[in-house]
Amino acid sequence: MTARSALRRYLLVCFLTWLPAGLMLTSMVLLMAERGLTLAEIGLVFTVFSLVTVCLELPTGGLADVVGRRVVLAVSAGFTVAALALMAVSTTFWMFLLTGVLKGVARALSSGPATAWYVDTLHDLEGPGADLKPGLARGGALESVALCVGVLAGGFVPLVAPGHLVLPLAVPPMLGALAAAVLLVVVVLALPEPSHARLPLDGMLRAVPATVAASVRLVTGHVVLRRLVVFYLVSGMVLTAIELLTPGRLAQLAGTAERGSAAYAVVAALGFAGSAVGSALAPWAARTAGGSARGGAAGVVLTALSVGVLAATAGLDGAAGLVGAGGAYVVMFVGMSVTFVLCLEMTHDAVPAAQRTAVSSAGSLAQQAGGAVSNLGFGVLAGQTGVAAAWALAATLAGVSALVFVGMPRSDRTRAGRDGKRPAASRKAAQ
Repeated sequence: MTARSALRRYLLVCFLTWLPAGLMLTSMVLLMAERGLTLAEIGLVFTVFSLVTVCLELPTGGLADVVGRRVVLAVSAGFTVAALALMAVSTTFWMFLLTGVLKGVARALSSGPATAWYVDTLHDLEGPGADLKPGLARGGALESVALCVGVLAGGFVPLVAPGHLVLPLAVPPMLGALAAAVLLVVVVLALPEPSHARLPLDGMLRAVPATVAASVRLVTGHVVLRRLVVFYLVSGMVLTAIELLTPGRLAQLAGTAERGSAAYAVVAALGFAGSAVGSALAPWAARTAGGSARGGAAGVVLTALSVGVLAATAGLDGAAGLVGAGGAYVVMFVGMSVTFVLCLEMTHDAVPAAQRTAVSSAGSLAQQAGGAVSNLGFGVLAGQTGVAAAWALAATLAGVSALVFVGMPRSDRTRAGRDGKRPAASRKAAQ
């Protein structure tokens, strides 16, 4: 396998991993409501999904580091197929609750192994000094493209689906299950496992908790990883505050819930497109700013300014408010995606292969935890003081989180300290 071939396979997996999520996004809540669930029951389904994901993030990350990336990715794809197929035919609260559990398991399993596979494969082919930014940036861009395509397709397919055969709102999760089945085949056939030590089954079972514990010690004891976890925590709070309050604000501006839903589908698709642009711009941002940490800080500053503009649009009505809010939303995702790609690079530069996925899962866990706090706090704040105040606080938090990157050691020094080797010249040139 060549580096180019590994990149193509990684990009295909990135796209197929997130396409099912995009397909089900716009119809999921409406489908549950159509099948008779109350808002409280729908909220409980989402809560169960989040709890399962949070509880399994670190164990499944350790599992991927021990048994292999391909196995865990394949199991994740299988759970996604089961979850979305069940969602399409669910008719009761308990059936939808089970889909939340299955989706949570799938999400936790998929958090990190694909990127770990690509990094390990590239290191096998080009050595530990291989430049990770271009591949990770393209992977992030393809994930956003998949979400954008999925949201648009999932939003408009019910309009043309034959209602006499199946409930139109059930078609998007059916398509998502089909996409996940394709992912399963691709993972099994196209992702050869990078070199790593094989253990007997009993050794694997003992190694998983040991790997998780070692990863926690690594994160808490490493200055770069500690700072990145703080950033992920804050970013989870900011992003959730935006996603929580944007649909209602757009519905208010559009005039009706139906128009607001359509407006949100378009804005969400544009946001994912902005995220793809931000991911593609990440290497350029690092070169221009003079390093990954500085590029990450620049992305956070752009995010904070965009959220501030979003807060300012809360005083506008009609088309002006709709365009202003939508534009700020898109630019926010550009900035945040620049930072996410560079954070991913810094994480993998600081982590040995044996703990790569578990440490990545720690960042995902921090982001989920921040989102949980945001769901509670920002909802209450917006209800008492208005959307503008909530978004202003989110903008302030985003701006303060840029301090995480100030004085952060360069990733090339981190790798040199870990491996005892000088990084390749391409790494220095990229920074």
